[in-house]
Amino acid sequence: MRLDLILRVGAKLVLPFILLFALYVQFHGDYGPGGGFQAGVISAGMVILYAIIFGVHAAKRIAPPIMVEMMVPLGVAIFTGTGVASLLMGNNFLDYTGFAHDYLHAHEWGILIVEIGVLVTVCGTMVAMFYAFVQRGRS
Repeated sequence: MRLDLILRVGAKLVLPFILLFALYVQFHGDYGPGGGFQAGVISAGMVILYAIIFGVHAAKRIAPPIMVEMMVPLGVAIFTGTGVASLLMGNNFLDYTGFAHDYLHAHEWGILIVEIGVLVTVCGTMVAMFYAFVQRGRS
């Protein structure tokens, strides 16, 4: 892995654009194809590519396993918290009407928050699965 200079330099050039594309997919999900699931998979793919090129130990310094494992319940909490917040505002679960001054803005904010929760959960799950598969067979 020490002689793959082209792969390392190429990955360093490409990785920020992968993250930028994940954010584009996340925030463009309201208007077209995309959303939290796709953005979560793309951002997890960025971490996995980093691990393949630079080694799993380097990836675990960037995305520690404890942080990755905490992302899964954090995303679920964001999703559920959005629904509970709408309940506390006197609406139905995941009825975003009270989140802004008008109907369209309220639904845009509510869906964005839910999609962020999905991104966090999916990215955490995919990276945790990768770490589990990498550790399999090692003691």
